[in-house]
Amino acid sequence: MLARSRPRARSAEGMSLPHTILDLNFLRELVWQDVLLVLIVLVISRLMIAVMRAGMRRLADSVPPGRRLAVLRLSPKLRLAIEVGTVLIIVPIVVEPTFQNTVALIATAGLALAFAFKDYGSCLIAGLVTILEGTYQPGDWIEMDGQYGEVTAIGMRAVHIVTADDTEIVIPHSKLWSDSIANASSGHRGLLCVAPFHLDADHDGMAVCARLSAVAEASAYRQPDSKVVVSAVEKPWGTLYRLKSYVRDSREQFLFITDLTLRGKEALRGMGVRFASVPYAETAAS
Repeated sequence: MLARSRPRARSAEGMSLPHTILDLNFLRELVWQDVLLVLIVLVISRLMIAVMRAGMRRLADSVPPGRRLAVLRLSPKLRLAIEVGTVLIIVPIVVEPTFQNTVALIATAGLALAFAFKDYGSCLIAGLVTILEGTYQPGDWIEMDGQYGEVTAIGMRAVHIVTADDTEIVIPHSKLWSDSIANASSGHRGLLCVAPFHLDADHDGMAVCARLSAVAEASAYRQPDSKVVVSAVEKPWGTLYRLKSYVRDSREQFLFITDLTLRGKEALRGMGVRFASVPYAETAAS
């Protein structure tokens, strides 16, 4: 006796229906208490992250300057730990914790990120790589996507930087895949500062180098025992000098450059050195 095969479901056009791409049978039938519990866990997670960020910033400002960056570096790692803990708490609520269900959940999440949230998923992966590799950390001064500022927070999707004009800019981590990132401090407290001087070509170059070096060595913002370097290059309009030295704290870099510029100009005027000048070009009125 032959067994009859079960007929396949057909659409209105008579074609066989494809198998469902995302099978969500692994999800539990949730009651309102389960939904409420999930919402409570999410709210507590957000509050913990906010409190952690504020606490780490206050702690970083209270510890000795040499340990400030080390404290700030813990912030993204603690945030990642809170996020992972939140997921580990929520998953057993909505999914029966079996091996087959876990595999199905991972596959479903992967498909959702790949198709529906491709850009967001790219940001999440880049953010994870950033945290694990330490490409940039809170307290670093970076130039990214044409913006230069201090990293204040590293989220799962984007990095928050504050520029010298106190403007907060949020840049997606996905820029890591396509753009170059310049890190001026790379986890160090100080960074190299450069003050340019444009001088007329007729002067005593050795005397100028010695005078500019003395200006930098006497600055209160210079990192103790750091090297001072003066470079010179000839230009069609005169000589370009670049006075380089490390600032003691990266947050004082603009004060240091201003101090070098103003005191350097005063010292050069005292030597009778003339500054280069380029005549303004008149533009035709449109």
